[in-house]
Amino acid sequence: MRPAHLNAHPPVVLVAHGSRDPRAAEATRALARAVAVARPGTPVRPSWLDHTEPGPAAVLRDLAAAGHPRAVLVPLLLTAAYHRKVDIPAALAAAEGGPPIDVRVADVLGPADGPVDRALLAGLRRRLAEAAPGGYDALVLAAAGTRDPRARGSVGRVAAALGADLGVRCRVSYASAAPPAAGVAVAKLRAAGARRVGVAAYFLAPGLFHDAVCAGARDAGAVAVAAPLADAPDLVDLVLRRVAAQLA
Repeated sequence: MRPAHLNAHPPVVLVAHGSRDPRAAEATRALARAVAVARPGTPVRPSWLDHTEPGPAAVLRDLAAAGHPRAVLVPLLLTAAYHRKVDIPAALAAAEGGPPIDVRVADVLGPADGPVDRALLAGLRRRLAEAAPGGYDALVLAAAGTRDPRARGSVGRVAAALGADLGVRCRVSYASAAPPAAGVAVAKLRAAGARRVGVAAYFLAPGLFHDAVCAGARDAGAVAVAAPLADAPDLVDLVLRRVAAQLA
């Protein structure tokens, strides 16, 4: 008979993109710890698609070997682009061949096809308020960047929702793969008359991209650049609801 604790709370496997910057891995570990605290009795394991070990396939094989019949995998991704479409399925395929485990894959944290989650917006507002409590008259939503047009469309929807929430203009910028850069977006808003331009970081963890956004935006006159979402309570809530949707 399988031990009862292996059936009560299926493990949660968080899957981050991965980075050479050690700050990124620590942010993922911090989020995993926060999710575990918020869901007592649930094993929460961080994993990475690149640069940091363990990968999701190794974590799933270990959980299966420990006797867990199922697990929920949560992609720590803000768009449903290449990593969700290709890397996550590849990781699931790589986990096959050992003891069987039923893996439910949750939606990405950003709006793939549906509306923008209120918890995601709350997290962005939280980080903006921490960066500059005085408020803004215009915003830039700085994202990592993607060549996938549907993924860029989802970032645009987040910018529109965030601007509507705060009652200000909100432009999108990208750190790679697509224009404009954060500094260019800030400069355009200032040229249009904005005096307090803030930058919301559409990032889950710190790293070189966020560093570049900070430098470019401040050089262009931004009053503040928000920190990445990392282990914000709102992000923890969003992860837990992604898990609950798979267990419903």
